[in-house]
Amino acid sequence: MLTTPRLKTLQELIAGATKEELIWLSGYLAGVVAQTGVASVPVAVLPAVQETEATTKPSVSKITIAYGTETGNSKKLASDFAARAKKKGINAKLVGLEQYRLTDLPKEEYFFTVISTQGDGEPPASAKKFYDHIHREPLQLGQLKFGVLALGDTSYPLFCKAGEDVDQQLHRIGGQRIVSLQKCDTDYEVEAGNWFEGILQKLLSAAGPAVSTPSTTTRKPTGKKIYTGTVLNSVNLNDIGSGKQTYHLEIAAEAEYQPGDSIGITPENPRDIVEAILSLTGVVPTHKVTYREEEMSVSNVLQKKLNVVFLPERVVKKYAAIVRQDIPETRMGLLDLLKIYPVKDAAQFLEVVSILEPIAPRLYSISSSPEAHSGEIHITVTKDSFVVNGETKHGLCSDALSQLSTDHSLDFYVHRNSQFKLPTEEKDVIMIGPGTGIAPFRSFLAERDATGASGKNWLFFGDQHFTTDFLYQTEIQNWIQTGVLTKMNTAFSRDQKEKVYVQHKMYRHAEELYNWLEDGAYVYICGAKEPMSVDVENALLSIIQQQGKKNAAQAESYLNELIETGRFVKDVY
Repeated sequence: MLTTPRLKTLQELIAGATKEELIWLSGYLAGVVAQTGVASVPVAVLPAVQETEATTKPSVSKITIAYGTETGNSKKLASDFAARAKKKGINAKLVGLEQYRLTDLPKEEYFFTVISTQGDGEPPASAKKFYDHIHREPLQLGQLKFGVLALGDTSYPLFCKAGEDVDQQLHRIGGQRIVSLQKCDTDYEVEAGNWFEGILQKLLSAAGPAVSTPSTTTRKPTGKKIYTGTVLNSVNLNDIGSGKQTYHLEIAAEAEYQPGDSIGITPENPRDIVEAILSLTGVVPTHKVTYREEEMSVSNVLQKKLNVVFLPERVVKKYAAIVRQDIPETRMGLLDLLKIYPVKDAAQFLEVVSILEPIAPRLYSISSSPEAHSGEIHITVTKDSFVVNGETKHGLCSDALSQLSTDHSLDFYVHRNSQFKLPTEEKDVIMIGPGTGIAPFRSFLAERDATGASGKNWLFFGDQHFTTDFLYQTEIQNWIQTGVLTKMNTAFSRDQKEKVYVQHKMYRHAEELYNWLEDGAYVYICGAKEPMSVDVENALLSIIQQQGKKNAAQAESYLNELIETGRFVKDVY
């Protein structure tokens, strides 16, 4: 609360201000609040501003705010934008792009979208239908005024690519930008808040002029907070005889996170591969190059900054142009490329270095709880193995993590997931996580145990063999004994002639599972996107249809309602 002299000064300032000045002041204070991290301004402090907001009639009466999200961050921001607009007297329709009626787009006058980028520059699955529609259909959007807020991660080569594509295509088919494309890194709150406020000011003052240029405002690569932790413990959770190696890593670090979040780790390239590359090209390892305005040796850049292990097709295509060779469209490591299609000299190789993309970070679900594991962060990592041309290879990051020893330092950042979060403590949760999909649910259960949450907890876990692949078995059994875990069902696929997976166990407990849903339970899925999450979702639909005595359309509607209310959430990969 303000002291009496300060409150009197503020009231005198407000009393003498025009409506336009009050609107500006409101936006200015909102920006200050966002930058200082203050959650809200007490109602009693700004009575005159709030009165003005309620009585000022906006120039624009209706807007649509659509979001495309994978982790819930876009939805959270879009919801905040809609709430701000409504407080200004603007009717804001909030809708997920997966449910947006595409035939409405040509009718829209003001359309704003918040969209994230996934994978290799792709839109989230929930936005794919909208993305394809605007790129493939012969649309003319002459009356549309729009703005795009793009979420991404500057650690990835195609930063905010999906948002860029949507912004460019909406303009290409006739839409007018009311605001420039805003690109945000993982720390997005301040930029997004200022972007929203700028739009609202335009809408409150005859919408302002349309913006014709696709200029952007972007977080600097240094924006995200990098933590340095120390490995406390590394344990292979699989027993002798297992065909897998799954490591539980405990890292000492004062990192801020919540159950459901992930950490991002950027691996280094193997030194022997870098040395082989330099040997083939004749480049002196200490030769200096510039990477993101920083000068460093070419050896250091190739080992720590640039992807050389498995180049995407777009980079192979650029390589082919440099060496003037006809190379089939393919993905290939730089070392193999150099062996098959060599560069002619060191200068040409340095040109190749300029087209290489950054090493992309790998995301791992956090398997610890801030309440139960203070000062630590845990992850669960399966050592990835695959065969290429008869040769067994391992995942770049998972292989490196599997070899970490105690006291080894590790840099990482926290990747927040606004959607994959525990509900209030009295709500029941159903967790479906085979394999390393168990990771966030270990976090959930540890958190609920530490906080004494009263809601019931039901876990479905699956893997290949009970004796060798039951991850976190001892902890899970303890949670069952203490009552933290209300119900547990396991599916070990290779322990019998017929393969049994988690969805089969769901069918066996269909009636009880549906009763939990009817009582308000939240459902979470974590693990492989295909086929696991698809099979589990189909099983859930079938159970809703059968147990709820619904037809297919009604079951789909029931599931969509769970999704919209945040009661059915996936974190799949």
